[in-house]
Amino acid sequence: MADAIRAERLGKTYPHSKDAALVGIDLRIPAGSVYGLIGRNGAGKTTFVRIASTQLMPSEGEIWVLGHDAVAEPRSVRARIAVIPQESRPLYFLTIDELVFHHLRMRGMERAEARRRTDQVLGQMGLADRADTLVSRLSGGLRRRAMVAMIFASDAELLFLDEPTTGLDPLARREVWAAIQRAREGGRTVLLTTHYLDEAEALSSRLALIERGRVIVEGTPADIRGRVKYPFRVTLPASLSQSELTSYGEVSGVAGGWLVFAREEAARELTRLALGRNLAVAMAPISLEDIFLQLVGRPLTEGESAGEEVA
Repeated sequence: MADAIRAERLGKTYPHSKDAALVGIDLRIPAGSVYGLIGRNGAGKTTFVRIASTQLMPSEGEIWVLGHDAVAEPRSVRARIAVIPQESRPLYFLTIDELVFHHLRMRGMERAEARRRTDQVLGQMGLADRADTLVSRLSGGLRRRAMVAMIFASDAELLFLDEPTTGLDPLARREVWAAIQRAREGGRTVLLTTHYLDEAEALSSRLALIERGRVIVEGTPADIRGRVKYPFRVTLPASLSQSELTSYGEVSGVAGGWLVFAREEAARELTRLALGRNLAVAMAPISLEDIFLQLVGRPLTEGESAGEEVA
């Protein structure tokens, strides 16, 4: 399968920053896939998206997008991509219908096709009943949905979605998920950055976990699960002492008790111990958030790296 995006030794350092936002990034993103970039705020996700979508120049390395050098041939790239940035600002004086329709016309789409696609995407995104509402009168979540609809209605081969479901309610998130799946089924490529690890795992064919501008681990969700030492988690009450738990695996304090990462047999044994003492206990396979904690040593939501310009 051809690569939609190929980055080699890609790096970026912002002026007046002592830390690099990206360091030696090597990534191959297959065409026709949904590829997830996960990591905390400031890890480098948005910087990578901005470079790949020709909005930002790298400091070093090379990047090809849809077969074109994104630095030397930005116009060739821009004609074939669509971007919803993390902090998007739609045109408030337009209605939702006008926002989508005029975006498609500006991309060069014929009027009849633009009309058809606008009607279709507003229906798919649950916005048809608000089509004539001014963007200025929408809530933040609805404005975000309108921007997402605008991008999915386009004929772009490669879609950049930087935190597309931030601020959306659960139902709206599912509508965006469905749109991403339709795009993939239609042969388009989606580069998705997200803080929602359930979202990344549910949608992405492959994932890259970025921390402090570096790719920590890359692969399918199953590959990434297989690379961690402890594949199970056990939560226990504080009535157990930490010294009792350390022989089973890696112990962390959590609100009201303990979290133990363990191998399967040790997790089952620890669960039996807790049940034998009539204690509340929960055992489950680890989540992507747990994987992040094991690999990086900090929770996903803890702090921000100084190297990235948060756009």
